[in-house]
Amino acid sequence: MRVDLGNALETTPGLTTETLDRLDDRVAAAHERIAGGMADDEFGYAALTLPETADPDAIRAAVDGFDRPEAVLTVGIGGSALGAATLSNALSSDVDAYVLDNVDPDDTRALLDDLPLGDTVVNVVSKSGTTVETLANFLVVREAMADAGVDWTERTLVTTGEAGNLRQLADRHDLPSLPVPDGVPGRFSALSTVGLAVAALQGHDVEAVLAGGRDGMDALSGSLYDSPAYAYGAATYALAERGARTNAVMPYAESLETFAEWFAQLWAESLGKDGLGQTPARALGATDQHSQLQLYRAGPPDKLVTLVRPTERAEVGIPETDLDGLAYLGGSSLGGLLDAEFEATEASLAAADVPNVRVEIDRVDERALGELLYGMEAACVLYGELASVSTFTQPAVEWGKKAARGLLGGGDFAEAEAVAEKRELQID
Repeated sequence: MRVDLGNALETTPGLTTETLDRLDDRVAAAHERIAGGMADDEFGYAALTLPETADPDAIRAAVDGFDRPEAVLTVGIGGSALGAATLSNALSSDVDAYVLDNVDPDDTRALLDDLPLGDTVVNVVSKSGTTVETLANFLVVREAMADAGVDWTERTLVTTGEAGNLRQLADRHDLPSLPVPDGVPGRFSALSTVGLAVAALQGHDVEAVLAGGRDGMDALSGSLYDSPAYAYGAATYALAERGARTNAVMPYAESLETFAEWFAQLWAESLGKDGLGQTPARALGATDQHSQLQLYRAGPPDKLVTLVRPTERAEVGIPETDLDGLAYLGGSSLGGLLDAEFEATEASLAAADVPNVRVEIDRVDERALGELLYGMEAACVLYGELASVSTFTQPAVEWGKKAARGLLGGGDFAEAEAVAEKRELQID
């Protein structure tokens, strides 16, 4: 992973080289704290050791009992689904991957009607084993399989903690299962059993993903000038402090669109504390040059744009044409066009004084994805250290979970009482 901060210098808001030099001392102190947390296997910091502690042999052993399926369905939500989805959507496989991460009844029914349930592995993921959306969806999936004459116990993989409903279910039915690692929040679990089981089911190289993570881990150092992850984390923090409160992440590869969704959870849930944080926005190049770029270039000066691309990709040639106005395209390629769009957007933002950062990987493969995911996690942790926020907690999310459970009769929660206090100004 490579990070270029050049277009974040002397912009509005923006940085200077002097700003980065001053910040580098704080990065050194933050790195010492992060390294100590990793060494002591502290909650949250343990996520940054996953490239060394994750066990690919255990993952393979859990999935080897399934014949090569036609499809795999992950039933989870948030961090229990987005890491796996990022890898699945980025990498090609003849095993189709789907995610059931919402409780919209129309979408759930349509998905189950289309799935070849008899040749689908269901990967149900919840660390606590009590996540209401995940368990509700799993019960619906289980019933659909039974109705289709499929023995769900032969088609289900469970990834969960040491206790809870899912652990009891796995033990009772002797289901293949994987442990969710201790000390790792869900949004930081992409390089663990949570994110890698589906990759293994699809036939991807899990060891290469972890090797990429180790590349990112080895690159951490006490200076932002020596560490791409820390350079990104420090720059985004400093820009947010100067007014860039929105970070629009714009990959220039269709296969990385879900990566932007994964990043949005990582950034929002980790850093949105105590009135601080940076709001992630999701865009896709070149598509959103024709929509969102108008706002980023000409709207309020409160944004950073992160442009992400692979530097190597398969090529599709553009045929020659006898249309005079399009003759310049003949003999070039779609990849060349996409790179030109990337560089034009970058220059357009710079010309408008909008800070933008370039993040590059060599290609979209297992190793590069492992390094990219790890790098963004490390950048997020560094940002949290610099901002002095509690990076690994999510109290606002827990409040909503308690309110929902109370409304459904799952316990007495004061948060549920707030629902009845809703103000109304209804216009019919």
